[in-house]
Amino acid sequence: MQPRPLPVPVPIPADVFEAEDRVRPFAIETPLLRSDALDAAAGASVWIKPECLQVTGSFKIRGASNRLSKLSETERARGVVAYSSGNHAQGVARAARQLGMLATIVMPSDAPLVKVEGVRSDGADIVFYDRWHESREDIAADICDQTGATLVPSYDDADIIAGQGTAGLEFARQMQAAGEPLHHLVCCVGGGGLISGIALAFSALSPDTRIWGSEPEHHDDWARSLESGAIVANSKEAPSSICDAILTPQPGDVTWAVGGSRLAGGFRVSDADVASAMRFAFRHLKLVVEPGGAAALAALLHRMPESSRGQRLGIVLTGGNVDPALFARLIAPSGPDQGPG
Repeated sequence: MQPRPLPVPVPIPADVFEAEDRVRPFAIETPLLRSDALDAAAGASVWIKPECLQVTGSFKIRGASNRLSKLSETERARGVVAYSSGNHAQGVARAARQLGMLATIVMPSDAPLVKVEGVRSDGADIVFYDRWHESREDIAADICDQTGATLVPSYDDADIIAGQGTAGLEFARQMQAAGEPLHHLVCCVGGGGLISGIALAFSALSPDTRIWGSEPEHHDDWARSLESGAIVANSKEAPSSICDAILTPQPGDVTWAVGGSRLAGGFRVSDADVASAMRFAFRHLKLVVEPGGAAALAALLHRMPESSRGQRLGIVLTGGNVDPALFARLIAPSGPDQGPG
């Protein structure tokens, strides 16, 4: 399947390598973790990349810092605008603070308090909106028109993708150092910025590794797009999911141009699968992982084919910013969990 030409930049592996120096002052190199309990549950050798331990609690700082670092002095003086209910907002706010820039974040009025407080703690201005009756895109565009600020997309942007891809460079190099190249890598996918960046990195450093997405069932636009060879949108009537951070309408044009030809396919996970994965991570890995961030682990525990048994598998736990009350409910024994954990 060949992605269609786009009138905007599409990143290549070299862009991910070049992003490393820009991202390094903002992000940490997250370690790889192993777990005997997870190996036993998966019937495979599993390596975990815990981006839930990253600065701001998710991988989003990588793309935000790469994008903002490339702005000119004139653009920096005018500030940036982003719309997000969570992790992207915190990544942009933190990168802007470190660069001495003003950031304005358009957030829904019902955004989790833990994420609102995270944005505020980095000095960003917040503009709240009613997600049911107002358009965050229109609000952000108006702010940019009035101030000259730069809009920072959450995923469908070459610099964002390249920055997120630095997680893939780390993962591939860490596996090279262990002398254990991965057969498969599973990562959650929403708009596709992270998984597309990872695919670019692995295409350069570990081209035989197959990259798979994991999405909530009924929001499986990437899986269906990969199966059909063209972008397919989710139904507007699709039921919601606890994986709010990765619920996007369809693959982005730029992310699809990268990932459409590089990803092996996708897994669909239920909310019960995700709750089970969150509980497993808390019990066996001692990690707090948000629902969307646990989608790859959910696929590993519940959806991997028998053919993967005995192989080397990698997963990315992408974020840990979860409302405490929701987390407590989901990891409780009476929560929606019928799987291992």
